[in-house]
Amino acid sequence: MALTQPGGPTCVISAAFRAAASNCRAYGRAMAIIYQATLNPSKRNLLNAWLPSRPWFTGVADAQRVGAYRFDESAGEVGIEVFLLQAGDGSVLHAPLTYRGAPLAGAEEFLIGTTEHSVLGGRWVYDGCGDPVWAAALAKTVLTGGTQVEEFVDVDGRVQPREATATVLGKRNGRHAGR
Repeated sequence: MALTQPGGPTCVISAAFRAAASNCRAYGRAMAIIYQATLNPSKRNLLNAWLPSRPWFTGVADAQRVGAYRFDESAGEVGIEVFLLQAGDGSVLHAPLTYRGAPLAGAEEFLIGTTEHSVLGGRWVYDGCGDPVWAAALAKTVLTGGTQVEEFVDVDGRVQPREATATVLGKRNGRHAGR
């Protein structure tokens, strides 16, 4: 199967990815496909350039990733990834990002920057706090007792789960998901 992003390269989805996605959907679970790709500039470089411009950030812009999780966007058009970052002063920051194949109209003030993804092409990276897709995913998780999605990486044509570095549990009726 091949996906073509408008103005971007064609991305070939392996049979293993299609099978894993089908299996997850059959059991009502969401998944994220993680490409082994190069991003230029990197997510970390984008974040470290953006953080000092935020009025709430008082640290040194050399944040280190300590965890991350992803949410699903049902149309498959927007990537949602949330970073837990440790700033130079030891504080931990929660930074939701969204990735889009085209600019989000009216969200210029939330644009963190653009990056070139070696598989998907140009990506516009936004502060999730200004993206309605992030807000909807967060609300759904909180209100329905949802969790982050399972992440899979295609390694030489074989889908392998990626170990979670952060766990998200919403509550439904005062109870955690899965309990």
